[in-house]
Amino acid sequence: MLSDVSTPQDLDDRFRAALTALGAPAQRRALGEPLPGGAPLTGAQALALFDAQLTSRLLDLAGRWLRSFGEGYYTIGSAGHEGNAAVAAALRPTDPALLHYRSGAFYCLRAAQAAGAFPAGPEAPDAAGPAALVPDPRTPGDDGADADRSHDAGAQDPEAVTATWAGDRDADPSDSAPAPSDSGAEPSAPGVGPSDLGVGPSGAAAGAGAETGPGEATPTEPPLVDGGASGGSVEAGAEAEAASLPAGAGVAVDAAGSATAGVPELPLPDSDDAYAAAARDVLRGMVASAEEPIAGGRHKVFGRADLAVIPTTSTIASHLPRAVGMGLALERLRRNGRRADGDAAPWPPDAIVVCSFGDASVNHATAAAAFNTAGWYDHTGLRIPVLFVCEDNGLGISVRSPQGWVAANLRAKPGIRYFAADGTDVAEAYRVAGEAAAWVRRHRRPAVLHLSTVRLMGHAGADAETAYRSPAEIAADVARDPLLATARQLVEAGYATGEELLARYDERGWQIRRLAEEVLDEPKLASPVDVVAELAPRRPVRISRAVADAGTRAAGPTAGARAEAFGGKLPELAGPLTLAQSINSALADGMLDHRGMAVFGEDVAAKGGVYGVTKGLRDRFGAARVFDTLLDETSILGLALGAGVAGMLPVPEIQYLAYLHNAEDQIRGEAATMRFFSRGAFRNPMVVRVAGLAYQEGFGGHFHNDNSVAVLRDVPGLVIAVPARPDDAAPMLRTCLAAAQVDGAVSVFLEPIALYHTRDLYSDGDGEWLAEYAEPGAWAARHVPIGRARVYGVGSAEDLTIITFGNGVRMSLRAAATLADEGIGSRVVDLRWLAPLPVADIIREASATGRVLVVDETRRSGGVGEGVIAALVDGGYVGTARRVAGLDSFVPLGPAARQVLVSEEAITQGARTLLAR
Repeated sequence: MLSDVSTPQDLDDRFRAALTALGAPAQRRALGEPLPGGAPLTGAQALALFDAQLTSRLLDLAGRWLRSFGEGYYTIGSAGHEGNAAVAAALRPTDPALLHYRSGAFYCLRAAQAAGAFPAGPEAPDAAGPAALVPDPRTPGDDGADADRSHDAGAQDPEAVTATWAGDRDADPSDSAPAPSDSGAEPSAPGVGPSDLGVGPSGAAAGAGAETGPGEATPTEPPLVDGGASGGSVEAGAEAEAASLPAGAGVAVDAAGSATAGVPELPLPDSDDAYAAAARDVLRGMVASAEEPIAGGRHKVFGRADLAVIPTTSTIASHLPRAVGMGLALERLRRNGRRADGDAAPWPPDAIVVCSFGDASVNHATAAAAFNTAGWYDHTGLRIPVLFVCEDNGLGISVRSPQGWVAANLRAKPGIRYFAADGTDVAEAYRVAGEAAAWVRRHRRPAVLHLSTVRLMGHAGADAETAYRSPAEIAADVARDPLLATARQLVEAGYATGEELLARYDERGWQIRRLAEEVLDEPKLASPVDVVAELAPRRPVRISRAVADAGTRAAGPTAGARAEAFGGKLPELAGPLTLAQSINSALADGMLDHRGMAVFGEDVAAKGGVYGVTKGLRDRFGAARVFDTLLDETSILGLALGAGVAGMLPVPEIQYLAYLHNAEDQIRGEAATMRFFSRGAFRNPMVVRVAGLAYQEGFGGHFHNDNSVAVLRDVPGLVIAVPARPDDAAPMLRTCLAAAQVDGAVSVFLEPIALYHTRDLYSDGDGEWLAEYAEPGAWAARHVPIGRARVYGVGSAEDLTIITFGNGVRMSLRAAATLADEGIGSRVVDLRWLAPLPVADIIREASATGRVLVVDETRRSGGVGEGVIAALVDGGYVGTARRVAGLDSFVPLGPAARQVLVSEEAITQGARTLLAR
């Protein structure tokens, strides 16, 4: 009797029993023939899909086996979702894919495609997909909001399916525990057995072929002869019979000259084929092997550059905004054909983006943002060739998706065409996925494929499914097992016997068992250096050279174009500039030097930004490179993420620092992790301009005076630049752009709003906060490396070191002037970079005086000052130190803001207190 719980052992037992019961087809069919019923698959293609599916299933079993003795670290599997192999088959291996964590079969099939191992299909009118292109149902001028926008292929409702299993048993879950291993490979590992990896008693592992079933034409010795060939020893009747055989059939001739027609048995899978290679990739991820091809042991992800599979580490839908950005970037690259670095576009001109996610993720804010952005741009006439794939098993861990909610939600998305298919039926899934992909490829518009799937073996290894699902519900899903459904199609269509497929399952199981044992011996990441090697590489010499080269180009070959872009009014000839003017000029110079650079965000184009920082850029460089976005920070950053990974150099603007918190995971979880989890194979360079910090006179409240940067400083590898002076702003921006180009760096360029238009330092009209813009020939000499501070000496500069940044620089310089009148000499250190902190400069300047006052305009708890003090302690500083910081409060409206923010008077008083010790 079999249990009602889909444990690994139980699932394997059920599958074996079901395959054995399938028997043999009444009539054998050659693999080259199409599936009966008009499905757009041949038997060979269906068998390849079965191979991808069973490889994925066996990997799930292997993950549980490895975890059972502490050598595997990831058990979220793909069981029940193996129908996504059909989605992969309907696409091209050059279509960039962002996959969720149940994409094992997709990954295996994509590997086979890339290796040329997926068989060619029946002749189709269009090469863009497995089926003919779907004509656009809209009439000219239609905005796409037609009454019937959906394409429903009769997808089944998982909750409506019931099934009964002959021989079901009532058993304790412990009855299905794995049997001890008989291989001797891991004697100390509990619960290790061949059946855990789908290897049963058929003897296939020893190379035995499957026996032919009843009613099957049986080839006899000698070897088969090609059905279309003729020879002198073959009778005329045998020749006619051979000529009428299906492709792949053969004729065996005995000693008496009699010919027998038949179809060869299925060969067992090659031990070193593309599916085995894909399995090795996944297994290496499960055991955190340093030789895993994409993350190198840092995480278990689906990704490989040569397969155009971009790794995503999200367990929800935070990669969907990036997919929309990639779609927008693909269209730009299709028109221009070149990336920001001048190289050819990484994907073919008609490539489309595919991204997959689960049904529960439909409800996540990032998914809503992605759908809305794709539909918004489609409504405006911009093309976004993205195929969203929702794999719906009806559950988000233990929380059910309400009946009909996902379909209703996806159907209602404006501007996004809806397709639906039963993901347990590979023929239907392949057909509908092909139609959806062809539609997106032809129209360059977004679509969603709603694929109904099932949940097998729970959410992950530790998930007790019986706590929230009944045995009947679990049994209903097991009855719709997509692997068994494909096997049944193969047998019923006449391509194989159940025993042949079981032998194939066993042989692949032994292969994966051997691979699992091999990867156990591979090295793990063994040092901090190994772990962080690809986190955020810093190559300051190359960055410096890139800045110098940009200056050489601007002064030489592109000088004429530069003069034209600035309307003959070059910024270096315009006299002293404000901070905002300097940033504007540096953005223009960046646009001139980086062809793939784009500036975008809320109000940045027509208006030129709320504070005029991007004024005139759209007129100079056009609406394709400087454009307004919809009002959603998640989408703005998602567009940048996609553009960056596609080879562009995005410079998005977040209008206020407080608004960044709405979307900070797009920086933390998506942008900053790309190099780390792909070993540099993929990167998303970007410079995020953020208007922020406090001290705006007459315009307040915490949304416009936010002084919190703690969440940014906590992101590993992120560069945070805070320019205070105009003569620092332009070179620091050039450094960030060069770091993005050279190292794929992700930078946040935090611009103090209150200093944008400041002109004076000590007194009204002195103009000492203005600065000249450097001519291109001086860019190299005035280069500001990442992580280097700027030091101002006031008076003797021997008594006190004031360490600060942003608005604190101006206030500290004014306070230092007051102290100088009292005979106290100060050195004011402008950090300029909040990450990485200029630690060497901090220690040097602090040690020079032995007295340190840290002026931190952020908050006392979690503020920048904590990092500065920690750097001093770690560096062995033995002098005295004191902090002046903002209160742990949001910034209130109006004059009350002065009660929580650092003031010039507080700095002066703090210095006197420190010196009095």
